[in-house]
Parts: sequence; C-alpha cells; structure tokens
Amino acid sequence: MAKAHVGSGKVALFRQESPGGLTYRVPALMYLSAESTFLAFAEERSTPSDNDAKSLVMRRGQKEGGSVQWGPQEALETAMLPDHRTMGPCPVYDGKSGHIFLFFICVRTHVTELHQIKSGRNAARLCYVSSQDGGRTWSQLTDLTNQVIGEDVKNWATFAVGPGHGLQTRSGRLVIPAYTYYTYKRCCSLPICCCTKPRCFVFYSDDSGQSWARGQLVSTLRAGECQVAELTRQDNSQVLYCNSRSTEGYRVEAFSTDDGGLFDEAFLSDELPETGRGCQGSVVSFTLVPRPLDPGSRRNKESELGCLLASLKDPVQWLLYSHPTNKHKRVNLGVYLNTSPLVKGGWKAPWVLNEGPSGYSDLAVCEEGPAPLFGCLFESGVSSELEEIAFRLFSAAELLRNTRDV
Repeated sequence: MAKAHVGSGKVALFRQESPGGLTYRVPALMYLSAESTFLAFAEERSTPSDNDAKSLVMRRGQKEGGSVQWGPQEALETAMLPDHRTMGPCPVYDGKSGHIFLFFICVRTHVTELHQIKSGRNAARLCYVSSQDGGRTWSQLTDLTNQVIGEDVKNWATFAVGPGHGLQTRSGRLVIPAYTYYTYKRCCSLPICCCTKPRCFVFYSDDSGQSWARGQLVSTLRAGECQVAELTRQDNSQVLYCNSRSTEGYRVEAFSTDDGGLFDEAFLSDELPETGRGCQGSVVSFTLVPRPLDPGSRRNKESELGCLLASLKDPVQWLLYSHPTNKHKRVNLGVYLNTSPLVKGGWKAPWVLNEGPSGYSDLAVCEEGPAPLFGCLFESGVSSELEEIAFRLFSAAELLRNTRDV
C-alpha cells in the first residue's frame, strides 16, 4: 500500500501497464473531513487515447496527522452505460445529506470528440452515481441529460464536466463545473467550424441533489475545462471564481455573484500562462485563521506561517491553483498562490511541485488543524505524463515558504 507524508515526495496511485497499453488519466480528488479521508478517482483506458477510455477507478486514502495511507484500487462498476465510455470524473460532497455525487459523461463508443465538433451532433450523456457511505458503495447510474439540458443539446456539439472536483457553496448549492462546444451558426444543418466554440458554465442543485439545473455560458472568450472556488468579500457576501483552460495563451478567469447562475465577463490572466494548446488545471480556496504564537515553541516563533497567523486580525481567504508551468509542453507542475484573490493581478510565481512530465491535476484542502494541509493528485512520469497518476501531500507552511522564496 502507498503512503504519503508531508514534506516527502509523490506516491504513485495509478500506473500505466506499458507504453501504449492500459493507462490511467484525468485525476479527480476530494477530501471528506468527517472521515479524514481522501478519495482519488481516475479514468481507466485500454490505451492512452481519449477514444479508448473505458470506466472509472478510485482509491481511498486515510489521513492520520501529516500522512495518508492509501488503500487498494477499486472499480466503479455502476458508473457505466452500455455501448458508452465513461469519462471526466467530477465529485462533490453535500454536507447536509452526507451524500457524495460523482458526475461524469458517458460518450457513445467509437464517437470521437472531433467528430462531434465537426458534425455538430452530441454523443455525450450527463450522468452521476452517488454514495451515502463515504464512497464505499455506489448507487446505480442516473442520466440527467434530458432533464437538465433538454432541447438545447441540439446546439451543443459536445460537452463534459470538470474534470476534477465540484464544491458546495456556503448557501448550500452544489456546483459542478462544466463546458460545452457551443454551435452558434449552421449551414445546411452542419455547424460552421469558426462558430463552434468552447464555453464554460456550471450545473447546480439547491436541494441536496434531488434536482439539477445549469447556469448561463461564460461570455466571449474560448473557455473549456474549468474549476470553481468560493470566496468571501469584505461585506461577507460570496463570490464564485472560475478558472478555465484556454487556447488564447493564458488562463481565463471569471467571477459570479449568484453562485454560478451568471458570470461576469471573462478575462485573460497575464500571470497564468497556458501550456501549448492548453491543459486542465485545478483551483481551491482556503482560509487562514488568526492564532497566537506559542511562547514556549521556538519553532513556532521562527515559522513564517506562525508569524503570519499571529499577525492576522481576522480570517483571510486565499486561492491555490495547479498547472504545468512550461508555456510549450506539459512539464513541471506548479502551484500558484493568490493572497488577493478578488483583485486582478494577485498571483505569485509558482512553486514547482513536480519536475518533469506533468499533466492534469486536482487539488483538495483539509482545514481541520491549526493550518491547512493540501493534497494534489496529478499525471506524471519520467518520459511521459501518461505513465502514472501520483499524489503529494504538503502543508501551508511549505506552500508559504516556497511561494515566498521564488
């Protein structure tokens, strides 16, 4: 069994069998504070190709202090539709009911994303399975496509959720980030390529997952795979922050003041360069709470984090974002810190969490102790980022030290 420790390196959770063979891609991570448990999800594919995705797998990680003990790999056998491949895990936890909802799409077998975009004919279904016991058992599949998308699907060349985690806002709303290739114009019933563009948005539920709806598409800029995080303004109102993959050379950011129903006009972030033709990234918000220094602890006095917490008058909320740091290829996974998340231009230079090939990633935060701990689940390898999906655990003190030093 794999075990991860704060201050140590990564541990591999899902490994490719051989180059070109059975491969694990698209990580998703969530933390269940009630059980001190991480849940790690991934796609299992017969080859590295998107077209050869098969099903979803998971592992449970029990946190004990500054370490996580990972259990064996499990197959999610109910998260499947006949003659479809299952893709894009996106979990969310409802604190009111104690239910986990694991969203994903099921795509008709042998129908590629490119074919859907060129033909304008969607082959994806919006689905989820749920768990009432912390991910130990899962329900049968629920298909929400007709209920939530309905007739509008005729303008969706294709769509997907996340990938990565969703969230529950302070109001209780469950939020699942998503994107669609939206077709604005057609000619002879076929889409015009330049008029089919990726747009991000969210699915949401205000009744603990009994029913679901969708927000409006984020405007103007091409914005695909995305994640969201909740922030609190000085007047104690909430803002939903969205960070999206882009083909414009930089990440796309947007804010919503109504829990994702409508986002303000999106903008490009000059501080967050995109990688090549784009790569998925992850974002979480976390809170630092004032705490007095322990006068008997020399280590605490010398800790930059300890001094920061002692200097705070009120709690502060920051953003953390993970993504490959190279502008041209998927290498050197970095985490970026933003200590002024409601103001444009607040991102600091990244701390490289994993040197070498690095791809998709997902962040989770556990805020049980005096300072947060973070988990990052990410694609990595020696020659290719497709070789494994690994996990790394790190502390707020490490984060602060490394982002201040770069």
